[in-house]
Amino acid sequence: CRFCDVTSGKPMLPPDPDEPARLAGAVAAMGLRYVVVTAVARDDQPDGGAAHFAAVIRALRGRSPDARVEVLIPDFRGNWDALDTVIEARPDVLNHNTETVPRLYRRVRPGARYERTLELLERSRAAGLPTKSGIMVGLGEELPEIAAVFSDLAASGCEVVTVGQYLSPSANHLPVERFYAPAEYPALAELGRAAGLAHVEAGPLVRSSYEADRVADEVGAGVV
Repeated sequence: CRFCDVTSGKPMLPPDPDEPARLAGAVAAMGLRYVVVTAVARDDQPDGGAAHFAAVIRALRGRSPDARVEVLIPDFRGNWDALDTVIEARPDVLNHNTETVPRLYRRVRPGARYERTLELLERSRAAGLPTKSGIMVGLGEELPEIAAVFSDLAASGCEVVTVGQYLSPSANHLPVERFYAPAEYPALAELGRAAGLAHVEAGPLVRSSYEADRVADEVGAGVV
């Protein structure tokens, strides 16, 4: 993706099999009650790293049974068996970011497909998981395009959407086409709610994990 500052290439090592236990130990030591788990894309792995996500979820459940777990996952390049592996581990929230409007996908996310993102969210919601997504603004999108994305996400069953300002990591990445004023974000949130989304968290510095525990509370995700 042309907005991301993570170095691309083929990793030299597979996912660390000890990482789930170490991560679960760290969460238990800190007494965390809400955990957001993400990873770099591992397209070098046959399942895109899905089994590793599932192992992390299970390890967290074992060490911190009262903690809620949200995962921010890649699209696994449309490998729905891989998605099922994550779903079967039953995270409390499944998040996959849409990032931008369909017109800009080829420029912003050349390795992804808008329709695939929607299908991933739809499959996750059909499996009974609370679903979440996010978009960046400032990449050249138009307001009607944002509204259309909100409608598509709502139709897919997505409940929560985060909206934040795109910030270019370097001169070698996509430039910012527009900085949205802070006063514009409440209108974006209202646009999402009007499209049928249960909750829209919008602000210049909002990112996927921004106040994720509070947002999950507001939509009843993982609340016993």
